[in-house]
Amino acid sequence: MTSRIYNQSMYKFGTPESSLWEASQGARIPHSIKLIGDHSADVAIIGGGYTGLSAAYHLAKDFNVKSSVIEAGHIGWGASGRNGGFCSVGGTAEDNQTLIKKYGLDDVKKYYQSQIDAIELVRSIILDEKIDIKIQGNAEIEVARSSRDFDRLVSYANFRKKSLGLNTSIIPEDRFKEEYFDSTEQYGAISIEPTFGIHPLRFVNGLADAASNRGVNLYSNSEVVSWEKTNNGHLLSTNKGSITAKYVIFATNGFMPEHLLPNFNARSLPIISSIITTRPLKVDELNSHNWKTEDPIINSRKLVNYFRMLPDNRFLFGGRGSSSGNEQGALKNYCYLESVMKKIWPNWRNVDIEYKWHGFVCFTKRLTPSIGRLDDDPSVFFGFGYHGNGVNTSTWTGYQLAKWIGKINVRSEYPEELPNLVRGLSPKFPFSLFRRYYLQAMINFYRFKDNFDFFSK
Repeated sequence: MTSRIYNQSMYKFGTPESSLWEASQGARIPHSIKLIGDHSADVAIIGGGYTGLSAAYHLAKDFNVKSSVIEAGHIGWGASGRNGGFCSVGGTAEDNQTLIKKYGLDDVKKYYQSQIDAIELVRSIILDEKIDIKIQGNAEIEVARSSRDFDRLVSYANFRKKSLGLNTSIIPEDRFKEEYFDSTEQYGAISIEPTFGIHPLRFVNGLADAASNRGVNLYSNSEVVSWEKTNNGHLLSTNKGSITAKYVIFATNGFMPEHLLPNFNARSLPIISSIITTRPLKVDELNSHNWKTEDPIINSRKLVNYFRMLPDNRFLFGGRGSSSGNEQGALKNYCYLESVMKKIWPNWRNVDIEYKWHGFVCFTKRLTPSIGRLDDDPSVFFGFGYHGNGVNTSTWTGYQLAKWIGKINVRSEYPEELPNLVRGLSPKFPFSLFRRYYLQAMINFYRFKDNFDFFSK
């Protein structure tokens, strides 16, 4: 049985993605092996990305609880090793005013403080574990593609500063052109601190190495194919072995194998996001658009593009991917993404694209992260639905789950640290087999809106 809604080419667990990150990650973590034979653990973690690795790392480091991480591909095969490397404030796709109406101002402020804490958690792990990563930038920039968008962003920045206490700034068009870059879609911007960019797969490898050094067992290329509850605990089986554990953390995010446990069926919507990167740009090419910033950047399109200049002057540009996941759809989408990039920066129209890849971001129906434990089985914990903001949100989620399990004897209810807006399972998506098709309709609508808004700016 399978609940996968995309083409099977999205689930080739034995094949690393052909990304810049894979090509520049340095040495692969030597401590992961295939799960063979029958084993036991206090905590079994399904998913070897940021959520699972952070949980394992903090369980071992802070509570001396040993765990086993089980990953279908190589460690970091999924979104954790493929994303754009933005460590920034976000994690929700819901409008702030709607969040306040649903959860109250205090809870929304608490959530955004947790986002800042999450960013600093990533920074501290990188520094404490001496992970070989260059931290780039200080703020996330959202650049307006029209004067109307700039007015909207100014109002948004002022609201976030005054009502939510976030550190936002407004950058007028002339100043932006002088201090950041120039393009065909630049009418000023806003910024929010803190934010920085990283090499996401190197962070995976560093976190995995730190966990392994503290006794965590890392099992790669070991897809969990069945999950049973027995008298001895949870029995997780792969094709070659099994692990029996008292507690399970389900940490697969957009690649969620929903069929393993009915509780998770239709709880998430994976959406394909694609990235292209150029060859290293020359000084005169950078100067042709007055490029001066290392800050991670997004634009004000409905179908948001995200981009940043990497340490070797390669330009990374990302956006919404195909709606099928097959190879033909991916190639068509890469061409579209390249055309958008070169319309915004026309002086780079002859610059070669050297890497192209894609993966999933994970949405929930309520448009906020889903963190908690199952009501009908409190020995099962979960964290997913980071809405394209997983570098910090998932790392923080793993940390919170580790604290929860580590203090299980003194605290069984939801920890105070978890805002209400992230607690528990999100409602199910209706007509779950058709999730991909109404996603395509939404993408087409937003693409139309982007084109209409641009020509009416």
